[in-house]
Amino acid sequence: MQKMFRSFNGIILLIIAILLAAVCNASALAPSSIDTPNLFEYIAASIGLAPENAGWVRSISITDAQALLQQYELELQELRSLYQTHSLPQEDFFFFGMGNRRKMVYRDGALRDSLTQQVITEWNVSHEVILPPEYLVVIETENGELVHILEDEQGIWVAENDKFRRLSAGKLSLPQFQLEEFPRVMRVLHQEVLINIVDGYPSPNYLVYSKPWYRDAAVMAMVLQETNNLHLIRSWIEDIREPFDRNNAGIQEPDNLGQVLFLVSLVSDENHPVVPTILQAIPAFEKDGGIEGLTDFSPHAVYQTLWLKFGLAALGLPDPYRVPDIKDNFASLFWMAFRDLNDPPQNIFDSPAYPYLTTAQDHFFGTRNGSISNRDYPLTWESLASAARYEGMAIVSPVYADQKTAAPHGWHAAEWFLLLRQE
Repeated sequence: MQKMFRSFNGIILLIIAILLAAVCNASALAPSSIDTPNLFEYIAASIGLAPENAGWVRSISITDAQALLQQYELELQELRSLYQTHSLPQEDFFFFGMGNRRKMVYRDGALRDSLTQQVITEWNVSHEVILPPEYLVVIETENGELVHILEDEQGIWVAENDKFRRLSAGKLSLPQFQLEEFPRVMRVLHQEVLINIVDGYPSPNYLVYSKPWYRDAAVMAMVLQETNNLHLIRSWIEDIREPFDRNNAGIQEPDNLGQVLFLVSLVSDENHPVVPTILQAIPAFEKDGGIEGLTDFSPHAVYQTLWLKFGLAALGLPDPYRVPDIKDNFASLFWMAFRDLNDPPQNIFDSPAYPYLTTAQDHFFGTRNGSISNRDYPLTWESLASAARYEGMAIVSPVYADQKTAAPHGWHAAEWFLLLRQE
């Protein structure tokens, strides 16, 4: 019996030693702005009862939150001084539910399911501060109580009455981007990509589009690859069987061929079932050594051929295609590779409705014509798209629906993120 007791004590001591070592390791890795967790907080986080930075979250007052918000707004101000600014409706809200978690929106003291409009919880608010780069809303109720709504790598949390409730779970990687020039802005752009992943696929905007678009998905997937979040869309890519999304009036857009090949390369290889289907579809579009068809209802042979070459190269497949020697104004949207084969016209996409085009063009030319919104959140958008159902934005505000604007927008956020990442 004594031997068993000593063995049991030894196991307990070993567990405590492991936890202490983990806390010490957390101390070494913790960002300077976040308090190092104590042992009890670390244990609570380890078993899913609280976020890893629970002490820091609970310590943030309305005044603290306003100071953090000011730091973010100064960073935004610097970015806007370099680029253009676009006005969005003056509506304060914040989405929770990055990746495949439950989708929620906070607005006017209420946290709602953004797909069903169900009220999850609500408060009588005296003051509130939305902190986009911290994925955090701080509320002071009319009774003087503090409430914190937080999203982190483990889930979505509500902290009130000195207790945490986890509303949704699912592992994510949420880098701080501390070495970047605009780390807070990049955290928000990353969120605006991740929030538009729904049911395992990347959506341009999950409230107004019911299907994925391969063009948007390919650029969004580049962000997921950069931030170790490809697991969020792995199953969707593995299940792709159609080489075209047919989202523009049912048209088979040939740039989809290269986009799907690239997506496949991120999680699989040339043995993926859609690859032979794509290879069989290519000859129908072959022209002048490359391919040509309709993208956004117009021929864009250079853009389409570049995407095809990119996808073939990503999978290590033979590439007999050459870029057509013609001028294609979409060619400047393809900044990813083959710069020596791409000589696009110097036109400027100047449509505030489709701002991702200008941001992609900035990435190619090194120009600064792209726009970021005038709001703290969201930073990205799309307007007047023929296939979008803008009534979905009414959960945020009828103003967005009336103006036929969807925000945030996955492709726009991804283009901004990758542009700033390169810089």
